Amino acid sequence: MQSAWIDRDADAAIARYAKLGRDLALRVYTTRLLGKDPRLVLHGGGNTSVKTDIADLNGDSVEVLCVKGSGWDMGGIEPAGLPAVRLGPLLKLRIRDQLSDEEMVRLQRTNLIDPASPNPSVEALLHAFIPHKFVDHTHSTAVLALTDQPDGEALCREVYGKRVGYVPYIMPGFGLAKAAAQVFDSDPSVEGLILVKHGVFTFGADARESYERMIALVTLAEARLAKNRKPAFLGAKLPDRPARLADVAPIVRGACSLPDSKIDGAWKRFVLDFRSNDAVMNFVNGTDVTRYGQAGVVTPDHNIRIKSKPVAVAAPEDGDLASFKNAVRSAVATYGENYKSYFTRNNARVGGIKTMLDPMPRVVLIPGLGLFGLGRSKKDARIAADLAEAAIATITDAEAVGRFEPLPEADLFDVEYWSLEQAKLSGAREPPLAGQVAVITGAAGSIGLATAKAFAAAGAEVALLDIDEAAVRAKAGAIGGAALGLKCDVTDVASVRDAFAQVASAFGGVDIAVSNAGAAWQGRIGEVDEAVLRQSFELNFYGHQRVAQAAVKIMQAQGTGGCLLFNVSKQAVNPGPGFGPYGLPKAATLFLVRQYAVDYGNEGIRANAVNADRIRSGLLTEEMIASRSKLRGVSEQDYMQGNLLGREVTAEDVAQAFVAQALALKTTADVTTVDGGNIAAALR
Repeated sequence: MQSAWIDRDADAAIARYAKLGRDLALRVYTTRLLGKDPRLVLHGGGNTSVKTDIADLNGDSVEVLCVKGSGWDMGGIEPAGLPAVRLGPLLKLRIRDQLSDEEMVRLQRTNLIDPASPNPSVEALLHAFIPHKFVDHTHSTAVLALTDQPDGEALCREVYGKRVGYVPYIMPGFGLAKAAAQVFDSDPSVEGLILVKHGVFTFGADARESYERMIALVTLAEARLAKNRKPAFLGAKLPDRPARLADVAPIVRGACSLPDSKIDGAWKRFVLDFRSNDAVMNFVNGTDVTRYGQAGVVTPDHNIRIKSKPVAVAAPEDGDLASFKNAVRSAVATYGENYKSYFTRNNARVGGIKTMLDPMPRVVLIPGLGLFGLGRSKKDARIAADLAEAAIATITDAEAVGRFEPLPEADLFDVEYWSLEQAKLSGAREPPLAGQVAVITGAAGSIGLATAKAFAAAGAEVALLDIDEAAVRAKAGAIGGAALGLKCDVTDVASVRDAFAQVASAFGGVDIAVSNAGAAWQGRIGEVDEAVLRQSFELNFYGHQRVAQAAVKIMQAQGTGGCLLFNVSKQAVNPGPGFGPYGLPKAATLFLVRQYAVDYGNEGIRANAVNADRIRSGLLTEEMIASRSKLRGVSEQDYMQGNLLGREVTAEDVAQAFVAQALALKTTADVTTVDGGNIAAALR
């Protein structure tokens, strides 16, 4: 590992944060250097600090500890992510014999210079008790590969000798801070501390010294791992024709879903993130993957995100997905029962005071294919997959020089069910469509885009489909997050299938399909050319059928129901003069909605429609508005507000109707009218 320190970049940081002072500027700079290397820290892991003087709210100079705050990632940290805590009161705590985590958090918050700052790191006291000005902490994969061995401490002593101190595993908090300080006090000449099965601390008089000591210690670990290596894993026999990712993902996702115990018909679903590179494949394809792959996490910090172990399932074979589905469901069910047993025995050990988390895995290992990270959002799924890849790097190195051995079960449970983490559960509130995946066709248009935004705002992951690839990718980018923009021509069966396969591969499946793509052909029905009518049916009827078919196939693979939503238009029930080529296929689509409701209701798949009218969009253009209002002898405003409520209906109004239908778990075959009131178009 090479130092990434560059003098001109350090100087630029000092200039950028000149008002905050050199100490904090360089603390931000080196924290980012550490945080941008996934071999050192990932997703909120690790922490750094600096002891300095700043002015409090009264303008008095105070000695403080600026330490990484909760919720901040080191890779993109700003000064606000290093809340300042009065150092003196923290140092006084060292004389105590005991201090609960809750007391520690309150005391740290009480001594914040700015009361609006985030909570300081749970390891803030360890940073305070080490007297060096700068302190760095990472979860280096190389160092963990040495410590996560039956003789981990002895192996580290072989590598580092007296260059570092050695701290036995203790759960983060006051006890660990005191133990680490005692180890440091026994030999203040050390450059760092190895926290067995946890990570590594370094420190120094300035930011560069502390940072480059970290790089040096990690480099020594890497050098040791390069010596006397043996092949870590022996490859297992795999199917000659592995199944496609797009076919496997919905099966895995469905197996890892849970019926909601409080809401009839609801499911707790997870979004998936897939990984398949050489390191991952070498790992999952090993004959002994059920041992080393399910032994446990490489550092207890990961346990909060990905539980104590993943689940490993059988390799899927193309053409035999039924057997794979049974195997996956069996493996996940066994995992769930084992998790409940793990919780029961450990909860009894700590007095039966914990609330059980869901028993679903957060990482799934699949020989011949790769791994899935699972989360209630795409962001969380990516985090799980990132941590799984980091674990693979550590376990691979550990197995190449010895044998991977994680912490005992009790220690892993204590971190997973940490009181500070449990406290978050009572205040956690998820958006209503968290964990669900929504696909919207015609998403580059006004209604499609408004619908995609509305579903994203409700917590769903969204895939925007449109024939205009450039436009739909731009729209997805504007929504942000994990929104996916894909080219899809709904008049082409192959295009629809490919688009839905890409969605399943990206998110794990589909729960909501909003079939919105359409276009308006006009002409008196007795005079219109047959080719025009067929063209309209291809888009405005068969397009809906193709989308619904593709969605239903994925929903059936998941086995958790789903929701089909269709834009049928006012023309489906109240034909207008000259709009037959548009209204006829829309009327057929209205029947299609009801047929899907009838045929798939027993599988929990609902089908509903929105009947909208006079929405400014690609169908109702400004030119058409001008033409229709002139034909009726009214102003454009009066034409657009020509309904019982006298209000113009917008694309956002249609979008909210689609969201409401998606949330109405006991509603199917419904047609919701969104037109401001048009009695002629009202359903009887």
